[in-house]
Amino acid sequence: MNRRDLVLLAGAALAQPLIGRAQQTERVRRIGYFTAATGSPDNAFGVEQTRGLVEGLRDMGWIDARNISIEHHFSGTGREHVRARAKELAALAPEVIFSVGGPQLAALLAATQTIPIVFIRVSDPVASGFVQSLARPGGNATGLAVNEAPVAGKWLELLKDIAPQIRRALVIMGEDARPQEVLAAAVAKAAPSLGLTLVNATVREPADYDREIAAFARESGGGVVALSNSILAGNYERVHALVMQHRLPAVYSYPIYARTGGLISFGPDTAAMVREATRYIDKVLRGAKPGDLPVQQPTRFVLAVNLKTANALGLTVPQSILARADEVIE
Repeated sequence: MNRRDLVLLAGAALAQPLIGRAQQTERVRRIGYFTAATGSPDNAFGVEQTRGLVEGLRDMGWIDARNISIEHHFSGTGREHVRARAKELAALAPEVIFSVGGPQLAALLAATQTIPIVFIRVSDPVASGFVQSLARPGGNATGLAVNEAPVAGKWLELLKDIAPQIRRALVIMGEDARPQEVLAAAVAKAAPSLGLTLVNATVREPADYDREIAAFARESGGGVVALSNSILAGNYERVHALVMQHRLPAVYSYPIYARTGGLISFGPDTAAMVREATRYIDKVLRGAKPGDLPVQQPTRFVLAVNLKTANALGLTVPQSILARADEVIE
């Protein structure tokens, strides 16, 4: 998303005309925005994040193009590319950076130890060395961590409940992501009690999804556990189309995946995390140090099921799932 696109989206979110530059009297504070979600109208992740960022800051008096300037930098995927983009953003020296995802945070911390960073969607930031502790992060980063391991086994249970005919599951994770391996291990623990055998696959680029899913689908009775990562976040429509093409039921973590065509999802509410992150951005802009702000954990988890996708796969969603679902997409 370029500067013009972000201003247009901010204007839509605020439902009011932007203040002309000639009318600006307040100091404009610069906020960097680093994410793998492009922010284009076709990327639901980017739209959801950007809307939450703009609206959350607005609620605290920070209005884009009036007293703040939000600079969106698309991180892309692949370690070296993300690092290069992080260096570019750090060189611009914004007053605070809003970062989405573990690889993005790692790249930013390698690029700067002084610019304040507020992050979301980072698994185990202590073990990753991003912060000293959750209570006292130290350094220049804080935000909202996600610990999905306790619910990872639930993904497999949901997949088996909604598609009882499956005997095997493909667990797809991103490369160079120790937290993803932890999640895969948690999924594996649930497999024996459900009578499922697992196949693990690692993706390094979008085309890897095509290869791994097609190979797995050669044998019947399969389902997919799609672990969220930067590649999936930017290519969820491609993955949705692939699993539908091969008639594979799939379970995801973040609710946006079910909202955009995935069968079922269970995980933290990303929109709520973004809104909470804006509170920390506000604190930093008003003088707080990230190292003094405790890392938070998401408090709201969302179970979402897409009935349209279930019908297309010939599946009947059990009443037990519908009764527990926070969102039912029809």
